[in-house]
Amino acid sequence: MTDRPWLSGWKLTLARILALAAVIGITVLVFSLRDQAAKLQSYGYPGIFLLSLLANSTLILPAPGIALTFAFGAIAAGAGAALGELTGYLAGFSGQAVVEDSRIYTRLTDWTNRNGGWAILILAFIPNPFFDIAGAAAGALKMPLLKFLSWTLCGKILKMLVIAYAGSASLDWLLNLFPSVR
Repeated sequence: MTDRPWLSGWKLTLARILALAAVIGITVLVFSLRDQAAKLQSYGYPGIFLLSLLANSTLILPAPGIALTFAFGAIAAGAGAALGELTGYLAGFSGQAVVEDSRIYTRLTDWTNRNGGWAILILAFIPNPFFDIAGAAAGALKMPLLKFLSWTLCGKILKMLVIAYAGSASLDWLLNLFPSVR
């Protein structure tokens, strides 16, 4: 009896191809629907969850999200953001060399390899355009999916809490600046 993992050989190749196709399909779909994403805010917490999921499901291409976050629930936004980041992870898992030759990818892969989940949490918490690359690095390193998702969820929720608090504080500050508006 051998210790061959279930996902190897042609099954691994097929899984990688399907993951890459899913990433490309999701990115194209979300980018094409980006103008209608703002309508989701009228659905409360489920809407902000979906908005955050869509905004974070794209690879590299921008979609709205952070500007509306302070007005909604940070936990729902963080959960949606974490699930949306699975596209970067799947891109890395698929073995697609989209960013493999870049210096930032190499540095993020080394840092993630050394620090594991803590690297993912920190990168998920800090607003930066490199989290897709960090997700791809985690996927390429075969970080367990639940581990990646857990650390990403923690980082995204913390980030959304800071954004929500900052939005609330700035709104209070503005209202105190103009007391006649109240």
